[in-house]
Amino acid sequence: MTQKSPKVVVVTGASAGVGRATALAFARSGASVALLARGTEGLNGAVKEIEQAGGTALALPTDVANAQQVEDSAAQVEKVLGPIDVWVNNAMVTVFSKVVDMAPEEYQRVTEISYLGVVYGTQAALKRMRPRNAGTIIQVGSALAYRGIPLQSAYCGAKFAARGFTDSLRAELIYENSKIHLTTVHLAAFNTPQFEWARHRIGGQPQPLPPIFQPEVAAGAVVWSANHNRRELYVGFPALKIILGNKIVPGLIDYMASKQAIDGQMDKQVKTPSTRDNLFEPVPKDMGTHGRFDDQAKDRSWQLLLSQNRLPLALVTLMAGLAAMVIKRDHNQDSL
Repeated sequence: MTQKSPKVVVVTGASAGVGRATALAFARSGASVALLARGTEGLNGAVKEIEQAGGTALALPTDVANAQQVEDSAAQVEKVLGPIDVWVNNAMVTVFSKVVDMAPEEYQRVTEISYLGVVYGTQAALKRMRPRNAGTIIQVGSALAYRGIPLQSAYCGAKFAARGFTDSLRAELIYENSKIHLTTVHLAAFNTPQFEWARHRIGGQPQPLPPIFQPEVAAGAVVWSANHNRRELYVGFPALKIILGNKIVPGLIDYMASKQAIDGQMDKQVKTPSTRDNLFEPVPKDMGTHGRFDDQAKDRSWQLLLSQNRLPLALVTLMAGLAAMVIKRDHNQDSL
C-alpha cells in the first residue's frame, strides 16, 4: 500500500555517509528535512547541498547518545518545520578491534550511539506520532544485526540490540492497533567515510567487505520504505546472503567469517589518515557522503530492485507458469 509522500523528515547521523545521502534524497522528493548529527561542519555541508538542490533543511547539532538533546531537537523540528512525518534512525559509530583489545568505555560509547541513539530517537518520534496515530519510523540496520563478524563486536552487538528493541516495539504497536509504521532497512557494505574516521587498532586502514555500494543506493531504499509498508528491507545481495546463510548454516558462516572477515577488513596499502576518530568527539571536518571506494562501489542493486517489485514479479512468474502449462497441454493434445 502506498502512502502520501512525507512532508517533514528527521534523519540522524545526517552529516555524512548514508544519513547525508538519505537527507538529500528526501529533500529532492519534496520533504523538509531536519538534520541531526554532532559535527557542525558536516551539517553545514549537508544543508548547503540540500539548499542547492532546492530543498529545505534544518541543521540541529545533536548527540543522539544524550536523550535530552534528542528530545529538544525533536521539539525544535516541530516548532520550525511542523509535525514530523518520518523519523530515520541512522547515526552510528564503530571500533575496528579484537574483543581482547577493546576498552570498556569504547563498548559503552558505541552502544550509546549505535543502540541507545535508536531508542532515544524512536521515543522522541513516538511521543509526537502517537497522539496523531500516524507517522513512520525507519531504523537503518545492517546485515550485522543478524550476523556478528570479527573486529566489530561493539557495532554488531549494538545492531543486534536495535533489532530486538524494534521487534518488541512492533508487537506493542500491533497490540494498540497503531497506524504508525515501523520498518528496518538492513544494509550490506557501503562506500561511506566511516572507514576514514572510525577508531581502529588493526593491521591496516579499515575497509568494507566487497561488494560495495554507493550511499545513494541505501538512501533510495530508505525513501522507498517511507512510502511502503514493508516490515524489513534488505539492501544489497550480500546482506540477504549473510542473513539467510546464518539461519541455515551458521557454523559455516562462523568459519567463513574467521577466514575472510579479518584480513578482508584491513587495507594494508593505505596509510592511516591524519583525521582523528569520531568515537567520542565529532571530526571537525566536512567528510561528505562518499568514502574512498568510488572506483569499486556499485550505484545500483539488482537484489533491491527485485525486492521492491516482488509483487509484479510474482504475478509475471505466475502468468508465465500458467502459460507454460497451457502450451504443454496443447502440445500433448496435438501429439495425440
